[in-house]
Amino acid sequence: MGEFVRLEVADGIGTIRLDRPKMNALNRQVQEELREAATAAANAGDVRAVIVYGGERVFAAGADIKEMAGMGFTEMSARAVALSGAFDTLARVPKPVVAAINGYALGGGCELALACDWRVAAQDAQIGQPEITLGIIPGAGGTQRLSRLVGPARAKDLVMTGRFVGAAEAERIGLVDRVVPAADVYDAARELVQPFVTGPAQALRAAKIAIDGGLEMDLASGLAWESQLFAALFATDDKTEGMGAFVEKRKPDFTGR
Repeated sequence: MGEFVRLEVADGIGTIRLDRPKMNALNRQVQEELREAATAAANAGDVRAVIVYGGERVFAAGADIKEMAGMGFTEMSARAVALSGAFDTLARVPKPVVAAINGYALGGGCELALACDWRVAAQDAQIGQPEITLGIIPGAGGTQRLSRLVGPARAKDLVMTGRFVGAAEAERIGLVDRVVPAADVYDAARELVQPFVTGPAQALRAAKIAIDGGLEMDLASGLAWESQLFAALFATDDKTEGMGAFVEKRKPDFTGR
């Protein structure tokens, strides 16, 4: 349990809760506590899906600029790798992960949301990569995950202007997946991942790493990667249960093994 980030587990869902007053600024301590919470969620047998949540007021308003302002190239070259690595740890959690966004998700906060599989946003949420207004660019996935999600032209618009987008536009361009009233954000995120709690955990893991890994390969390599993962699932109990249930015309009872 970190000072500013904690993992709360209930009913098969792990909530990675950011709680650094006032705006969940992502300083070095938050960065490392995020890494630890993501690792714990990945390894916990009682966690079948994950929600990243900043609370009712704000998701995360970006990096701690006061901490970064005095840094030069040498110090930041090490820090940038560590920050990107912390978010990558979250992105590689082999379970369904959703960001529940209230208020602002800016800069590093937007990059944190991009490291999740889906994003649920409040109707009044504001999302963006405003680093350009500070004379820098996103450094924890903003130029890479954003362009893969919304396309290079839209990513260049957001990154090069630094403008914020509201929830409606974010949904229209594919930056978020659901928009709900602010009071319903966390519940909507739970609703999104709830079916995965009793789903075939090994197949869900394989689906996620097949898609994410395939995006880094050419088509032929991706198809070979998919074939390997597909065949490996024939060694799982859930494959036996799923196919048996289909033949017997009943609902499968997956155990995640």
